Amino acid sequence: MSSKNKNSDGDKSSQLGGETPLIKPAKQSLGSNLRSSFFAGIVVAAPIGITIALVYWFVTGPMAKLDSVVKQTLPDGGSTVERVLQVLPGFGVLIAVLALIILGAITKNFVGRSFIRVGERLVDSVPVVRNLYRFFKNVFETALQQSDRSFKQVALIEYPRRGSWSMAFVVGDAKGEIVETLDDQGENLTALFVPTVPNPTSGYLLFIPRDDLRILSMTIEEAAKVVFSLGLVVPEYTSPAEAVKKLETMADLASKEPPMKRRFFSLGRPSNRRSAASPLHHD
Repeated sequence: MSSKNKNSDGDKSSQLGGETPLIKPAKQSLGSNLRSSFFAGIVVAAPIGITIALVYWFVTGPMAKLDSVVKQTLPDGGSTVERVLQVLPGFGVLIAVLALIILGAITKNFVGRSFIRVGERLVDSVPVVRNLYRFFKNVFETALQQSDRSFKQVALIEYPRRGSWSMAFVVGDAKGEIVETLDDQGENLTALFVPTVPNPTSGYLLFIPRDDLRILSMTIEEAAKVVFSLGLVVPEYTSPAEAVKKLETMADLASKEPPMKRRFFSLGRPSNRRSAASPLHHD
C-alpha cells in the first residue's frame, strides 16, 4: 500500500510540477506581434523622419530665401567671378553671417552704441513700430542672454499647496525692489520659474526663500525632458548608498579572485617594492 501511495504521489507531482511549469506564459498571437513591431518601428522612424523634414524645410525655406535676397543686393559687374558667386549655393548666407559679425563688433564700441541710440530714438517716435521693436528686442535679449541670467539649477518646491511638489528652474537671486518689499521673508530670496506641462514655454515666476527649496542633481536638459514627457522620461539616478554598495561588491569580487589570476593581471606593472639585494662593492 505504501509503495502504491508513493507511486501515486510521484505521478501527481510529475503531473503538477516536474519539468513542465505550473503556469505557462501566454503566447502572443500573430496580430499582437505585428502590432508591437509596428509601434517599435514608429518609435525608431518618427524622430528620424521629423528631424530630416525640419532640416529640409529650414534649408530649402528660410535659408534659401535669405540666400536669394542677399545675392540680389550684391552688385553684378558681369565678371566671371561674380557670376560664379551668384550661382554658388550658400554664398548669400555666408555674407549675411559676416555682416552680422561686423555689426556686432561695431556696436561694442562707443561710436556704434551712439548710432544705435540714435536709431532707437527714431524708432520710439513711431507709435506702433516702437511697441513691436521693444517686444522683439526683449525676446532676443532674453533668448541670447548671458549665463548669469540663465537657469542654473533644478529644484522641487511645495506648490501650489502644502504636500504637493512641483519642479522648478532656479533663475537666480531676487534683486531690486522685490528684495526690499519681501524683506520680511528672510534672506536669500530666490527667483524660480515653474513651467507648465507639457508646454514649458509658459509658467509662473515665484520668489521663494532658498531654504524652502530642495535642489536636484539633474541637469536643465534632463529636467526639460521630464516636463516634456509628462514625467515618463526620468534620468537615471544612483543614490550615494547604492554607489557605496556597488563599490563594496566590486571590492569583494576582486578580493575573491584566485591568486594566479591576480598575478597574471599584475604582470608588467611596475613594482613599488624595493629589492632587498645586497649592496654592491666596487673594487
